[in-house]
Amino acid sequence: MLTPDPDSTPIALEAYEALAERYAARVDTKPHNACYERPATLSLLPDVAGLRVLDAGCGPGAYADWLLQHGAAHVTGLDLSPRMVALAAQRLGERFPGRVTLHQHDLNRPLDFLDSAAFDLVICPLVLDYLATWEAVFAEFHRVLRPGGVFVFSAGHPMGDYLYHQTTARYFETERVAEVWRGFGEPFVTVARYRRPLAATLNPLLAAGFILERLLEPLPTEEFAQADPRDYAELMREPVFLCLRARRGGAAAGV
Repeated sequence: MLTPDPDSTPIALEAYEALAERYAARVDTKPHNACYERPATLSLLPDVAGLRVLDAGCGPGAYADWLLQHGAAHVTGLDLSPRMVALAAQRLGERFPGRVTLHQHDLNRPLDFLDSAAFDLVICPLVLDYLATWEAVFAEFHRVLRPGGVFVFSAGHPMGDYLYHQTTARYFETERVAEVWRGFGEPFVTVARYRRPLAATLNPLLAAGFILERLLEPLPTEEFAQADPRDYAELMREPVFLCLRARRGGAAAGV
């Protein structure tokens, strides 16, 4: 198991600061987001009307925007990147006054500024791959959710990541990898993250006290096929993302 260095710079911060404006400009239409990961993740959400939601890794506010448009009572957004937080504020602040709160925060660190049982729903889309270990953050998500609250997240697919990177490490290891992102225009940015086996994806969730309700290996939509036929064909053969829905059970294991 990898051990995060509490004094180190988070691995994706520099890349996302460099990408922030270009990412925000394309996140609503880029096929891998708009026609693949996002529809799958949204399909796992409960009816959000009236709910208090923690958007952990809010980026420029695409998910928060959807949640608020669909009646969420309040969304608290967290993101590591100050530029992303600023872009989310620009997108959301004037349109949803009093219904959104944004914080710059590293999910490697405790959520000690948030009350226990303060949220009905936690979403964490495509964020956890930037954390070396998940035990601590899952324990915090469990704490801030009310009993019976829902946790939905997406991450890199364990097998898809292993096939894509073809490193010398065994599948069963968690390892740091890097990808060159070309989908947001030039200059291209190298983004570091972690890939991990399925056991390292599910066991921290269960150890935190969550009850796994659904696991989804998404397929791209027909809109994706129209926008990018080549990548659509690849995604129909091999997975890239994994989406999960869990519910807050009782106390975490060992507590």
